[in-house]
Amino acid sequence: MGQEASQPRPGTSLQVIGAGLSRTGTASLSQALEILLDAPVYHGGTQTCLGPPSHITSWIQILKHTPIRSLSDRAFVLRTLKSTLDGYAATTDTPGAQFVPELLELYPDAKVICTVRDPDEWAKSIGATSQQALQWYLRVVLLPLTTMRHFPAYLDALQAGRYGELYSRPGDANLYRRRVWDRHMEYLKKVVPEEKLVFFDVRDGWGPLCDALGVDVPETEFPNSNDGQAIEEFAKRQVLAGLVAWGWILGGIAAVAGVVSMMKK
Repeated sequence: MGQEASQPRPGTSLQVIGAGLSRTGTASLSQALEILLDAPVYHGGTQTCLGPPSHITSWIQILKHTPIRSLSDRAFVLRTLKSTLDGYAATTDTPGAQFVPELLELYPDAKVICTVRDPDEWAKSIGATSQQALQWYLRVVLLPLTTMRHFPAYLDALQAGRYGELYSRPGDANLYRRRVWDRHMEYLKKVVPEEKLVFFDVRDGWGPLCDALGVDVPETEFPNSNDGQAIEEFAKRQVLAGLVAWGWILGGIAAVAGVVSMMKK
């Protein structure tokens, strides 16, 4: 997750579809692509959590039209994806990584880059993150926050929609296990032409990425963002902000009640 949401640049079209799952170095890839493409990049986690509410609510509506069951579902998904991502040179992270075939239809010349890491380590990492994100009390704590109040509904729509469609099988009790990784790789190899699909480990630095995009290696160091640490720090800030907001709300209610009680006396 980046530090702030990117702003779209009119006239910019998607050149790279980031197909890597969350916690695979997607924030580092986003920063690297911003340098190489000299244009804004849409990092899903950052835009939905730190952007204006329209970002997360748009994704909720997209996800509610998945699995796609009708022509109207398909038209809505394509139309809303395009309006959401226009002005960005690349998209990375979930939920864009789960809409690769639709994005290829909209942007047929785009390159698909999937960030990778050790699958078992990924499973441990995403499992810990999901456990924090799915705590029941967050539905109450985040309610006063303009954007993050929508986050529980977004997670519900993600699991009931495309995420569950791609990775869930009858009897599965948890969507954040190693099997999700394996199914994601199968999905990409099925929907992306071999010549368009690149697997990239951010620890390998500029070389493979620049080769894939056909650009020169920049003189700056390759970005190194700690996704796990950034997510943990962000989560703590949001919980604290929610608790503070609830403190003001409850304090205001108590004050009004006190005034009303005094007036009655």
